[in-house]
Amino acid sequence: MDMQKIGAFLADLRKEHNLTQEELGEQIGVTNKTISRWENGNYLPPVEMLQILSNKYEVSINEILSGERLDSKDYKTKAEENIAVALESSTFTLKDKKAFYEKKWLNDHLLELIVEMMLMFSFAIISAIFCKELCVIISIVCLVWAFWINNRRAYYVEDHLYASALMKFKNDEK
Repeated sequence: MDMQKIGAFLADLRKEHNLTQEELGEQIGVTNKTISRWENGNYLPPVEMLQILSNKYEVSINEILSGERLDSKDYKTKAEENIAVALESSTFTLKDKKAFYEKKWLNDHLLELIVEMMLMFSFAIISAIFCKELCVIISIVCLVWAFWINNRRAYYVEDHLYASALMKFKNDEK
């Protein structure tokens, strides 16, 4: 991929829509410096931003990555080239991203998890000492709690993996 060509194409698209770098940045949630870096060919927009720019400018991601408008004849060839290059240069896979967000969720909720586990453990000990029948109830509550925590974590990770950039763009359009 020719990043200079992509950058020039992004700049042309922005100008066709009569936007300044600052205006575009405000609309898609990045700084004007980020737009400038993309347009100068210093950086390639991340995948989420490629999708947002594609929708905004009404061009395909393939055309953005090719740095030009494509006719139907060249479209498939360029798509194959762009996919091959993207796969070769991909350093942050979906698996890596998922692991990052799982770790972030755990770090953000660690204190809460510790307090909740201490409370559950305390209730389990108290019920074992004073009321054996409560042990079964406490065990069920602990099991439900574990499923609930796992679902909260999974929701957080999936939300950050797939939805956040797209939802922001859709909300900005309204």
